[in-house]
Amino acid sequence: MSAAIEPFEIRIPDEDLNDLRRRLQQTRWPAPLDDADWAYGIEQGALRELADAWLESYDWRVHEKALNRFDHFRTPIDGQPIHFLHARSPTADAFPLILSHGWPGSIVEFLEILGPLTDPAAHGGDPADAFHVVCPSLPGFGWSSPLESRGWNPLRIGRAFAELMARLGYTRYGAQGGDWGSFVSQFIARQDPEHCAGIHLNFLFATPPDAQALQEMSEAEAAMWAGFQHYVNEESGYAQIQSTKPETLGYALVDSPLGLLAWIAEKFRTWTDCEGRMENAVSRDALLTNVMVYWLTGTGGSSGRLYRETRCSEAFGPQPFLETPVGHAAFPAEVVRCPRRWAERFYNIVHWTDMPRGGHFAALEQPELLVEDVRSFFRRLRGA
Repeated sequence: MSAAIEPFEIRIPDEDLNDLRRRLQQTRWPAPLDDADWAYGIEQGALRELADAWLESYDWRVHEKALNRFDHFRTPIDGQPIHFLHARSPTADAFPLILSHGWPGSIVEFLEILGPLTDPAAHGGDPADAFHVVCPSLPGFGWSSPLESRGWNPLRIGRAFAELMARLGYTRYGAQGGDWGSFVSQFIARQDPEHCAGIHLNFLFATPPDAQALQEMSEAEAAMWAGFQHYVNEESGYAQIQSTKPETLGYALVDSPLGLLAWIAEKFRTWTDCEGRMENAVSRDALLTNVMVYWLTGTGGSSGRLYRETRCSEAFGPQPFLETPVGHAAFPAEVVRCPRRWAERFYNIVHWTDMPRGGHFAALEQPELLVEDVRSFFRRLRGA
């Protein structure tokens, strides 16, 4: 390892946890709607249940210990501290893989898949499918903070993560991601094609090629396009705020734990395959631990800047055709979806799996399905 890489341990002071408890106890609740549902945002009854669990039964120390079961490090890249978890496989010649999360996610998303990826033999798999896993926090997220400079868009992050893999001595590797992690993985491949052998994505979107294609859509394609229109018209308010005035919202997210919980939990309910109850898809403790990463590091505001940084950069909009091999796991409850033939105009798709269930937070919702698809995709690249 490079001398610039230093061990890191997650240790939250008791006073920070006491401060959180005090703030939750002193929450000022608005008057509830008389016909409560989720049409206006997170429903107050559901939020109260989550807040009560956070205050009365959730134990951060349990999850802090679980996080610290893995080796953590920090290293400065391009003027920014980058935190990452490094889970090496007991299989010496395992294939290196970098996992990138998105918003409102964190490295917490990947905790359940690290074991099966790094040590498949211990989880009923083939040792030949083993990975050395690098799992960074995006700049401005979690312990990759503070974020004090502008310009951290997916292109720059991709370049930094390629540098991280080089510092770790990985000369040939793969990348995987969903949400912003999908775009980061793509920019890793675009900027480091000599070393990045392929990318596996569980979020991928492409538009129809032309007006005629819109008129000739199949029933399945029409449903996907209608889902995209619904997202734009009814579900994208958070993105509009964070891509225009993220700093204004950020003050509230860093100051109010209830506000942060509401802002994040609503997405876990809307974007998961949960039949209206988020706990059907993601455990309450996993959700609260993910929220805790934002709260304890004060990154509820800085994480949202990624939207504006992208919108104001060359990372925004269509990119040239990506030659690097791409695999895609298409989960049915994903936020937006596209058919393979649209995606093939932009990406060298060599692997595509239509999943039977699952949504946006695939590693949390359907870890076994995601792990098997990642293994399947990278089998073709290991010896190439």
